[in-house]
Amino acid sequence: MVSRVIPVDDFDLVIFGGTGDLARRKILPGLYRRYCSGQMPDQARIIGAARGDHDADEFRSMVRDAIKEFSKKNDCDDDKIEAFLKQLDFVSIDARGDKGWPELKGLMRDGVVKAFYFSVAPSLFGDIAERLHLNEIADAQSRIVVEKPFGRDLESAKALNKDLAKHFEETQIYRIDHYLGKETVQNLMAIRFGNILFEPLWNSQYVDHIQITVAETVGVGGRGEYYDKSGAMRDMVQNHLMQLLCLIAMEPPARFEPDSVRDEKLKVIRALEPVDPHHIVRGQYAATESEADYRTDAGDPRSRTESYVALRAMISNWRWAGTPFYLRTGKKLKARTSEIAVVFKDAPHSIFGPDAGRHRNILSIRVQPNEGITMQVTIKEPGPGGMRLIDVPLDMTFAEALGEEAEDIPDAYERLIMDVIRGNQTLFMRGDEVEAAWAWTDPIIQGWELRNDVPKPYDVGSSGPEDALMMMHRDGRRWREIKE
Repeated sequence: MVSRVIPVDDFDLVIFGGTGDLARRKILPGLYRRYCSGQMPDQARIIGAARGDHDADEFRSMVRDAIKEFSKKNDCDDDKIEAFLKQLDFVSIDARGDKGWPELKGLMRDGVVKAFYFSVAPSLFGDIAERLHLNEIADAQSRIVVEKPFGRDLESAKALNKDLAKHFEETQIYRIDHYLGKETVQNLMAIRFGNILFEPLWNSQYVDHIQITVAETVGVGGRGEYYDKSGAMRDMVQNHLMQLLCLIAMEPPARFEPDSVRDEKLKVIRALEPVDPHHIVRGQYAATESEADYRTDAGDPRSRTESYVALRAMISNWRWAGTPFYLRTGKKLKARTSEIAVVFKDAPHSIFGPDAGRHRNILSIRVQPNEGITMQVTIKEPGPGGMRLIDVPLDMTFAEALGEEAEDIPDAYERLIMDVIRGNQTLFMRGDEVEAAWAWTDPIIQGWELRNDVPKPYDVGSSGPEDALMMMHRDGRRWREIKE
């Protein structure tokens, strides 16, 4: 099976913050891979823009080093790298001043797609948008890409949306969440709406509950100052986990088109019930002999910011009434994994008697690592001696099922940036969607503050606080084991 690479139109892409960590690790190496795949036109141009007094040659040298450091070894062909670097340029620019803007305007071409990636702090979004407008660099067909966080609460999200809307229409704004670019996340829609096997069962009549887990083994590291002002709720639940919840729970859109898909996601968020305090657990990782605790990593010995959240969400609509969605995410847990598990109900009657035990079908969708899909089914245990039942997985690991083609699956950032150039907003968050997510999240955070809630400690390398296990036990359920 050979994957099809469809070239995009000619474009000028400006990366504000072009010398920053995200650009070096993800954006520029990803663009290089798209160049190598033949998806980027030879005349397309990428322009780095940052405050540093670099010139174009210094920028190209930095990009060369970034490709070799952050790309796979078999991606790093010296001739291809040099050819790619010829498409790069650089402008030293002041986001809040006049420096560099005339030079940037002079580099932009007419008659091509113009895209502007805001890989900078959100506090600069409004300034950059305004200067693109004042200097007549952007036009009505231009696109801007903005990174999360999209505000830190409903009020700031509304203000940010308002700032961007002064100069750009909603159809020009691409709010990027890299989780939505992952191959397995997109496969959620293919699994649901492309297989008659699943969609008739995708409701409260057949599904007992759904678990969404995003576990990390790393701590806050060098992000302590930022993370301590956000925490797991703002950093992960409000965006990444919310998007996974929407894709797993939404109604079938009329068409696979941007607004049709995002309309259905918005309906899910608006149908979420408020979370009862008894159905949410916050945690902080504790110190061990070899590792510091969260407060040390964050630089605040009295911090009450959570590095772990587990909660039960309920959706008040006909499809999901009475079916709980359990969400959890945390740092310094026992393994790095992202998984969605659809746990189906028991068969209405077992003909095999009490000795057969309890068996359930579970559809597990692994987002990372080892992307793939597993269906747990019940079979007879081989051998004589009666009807003994066991559960076995029907496993489709992408790397095994697709062979060499799996190696060519684009990284999330690669896919999403190419979607920007195509003008496809399906995998990007809409402004009203962001605001609805904050409207549900804010009361949870405000409740913690009013109650002076203190996060529960949990051991590094564990599955999280004991209270999260108890929350599930009270519902007569168990978390799935966190494993790679």
